[in-house]
Amino acid sequence: MKPLTYREISVAASLTALSAVVQLLHLGYQSPQWGMWLDFVSIPWLIAFFLFGGRLALAVSFLGSLIITLFAPSTWLGAVMKFTATTPLWLALWLYLPLIKAQLLHYQKVRLLIIPLVIGLLIRSVLMLPLNYYWAIPIWTGLSTDQAITIIPWYIIVGFNSVQALIDVGLAWLLVFRFKLYRYAAWTR
Repeated sequence: MKPLTYREISVAASLTALSAVVQLLHLGYQSPQWGMWLDFVSIPWLIAFFLFGGRLALAVSFLGSLIITLFAPSTWLGAVMKFTATTPLWLALWLYLPLIKAQLLHYQKVRLLIIPLVIGLLIRSVLMLPLNYYWAIPIWTGLSTDQAITIIPWYIIVGFNSVQALIDVGLAWLLVFRFKLYRYAAWTR
């Protein structure tokens, strides 16, 4: 694998910093039941994908999660969950491109996001349900898994995760393709 270019490194650093600032501002809505936030932290991670692809999205996602944990060590659980929930989104978008023999530019048309986004949402839901019930909710709230399943129905977790995914992909897409951040993309050079 070839090393990242200076340009990619600077974009990764900038988007990671933006993710950290958004985390520090803590804008969003927190679920009163179990602590999940609907926020904007992972939007820079998806911007990295739309501009430079999966490799940079992975770097920004990993570094963003690490920075979130360093800024507020009590949020390590949130950082792990955010990374685990967001990765299937850009990964599905990334892996879909070679299947249809397309490039990132393909996603300029919002309707072309539908199939990989639905796949990403399904993978995210399959991952996040057990992670929430068996790991995050017991750690965060002290509830047992049985109590969590009784109190918080599965469709609430899937619903919150789906709304968060649509916010992340939708706003990242809007910034890149409608507000013309694509001018800085690797695929325009």
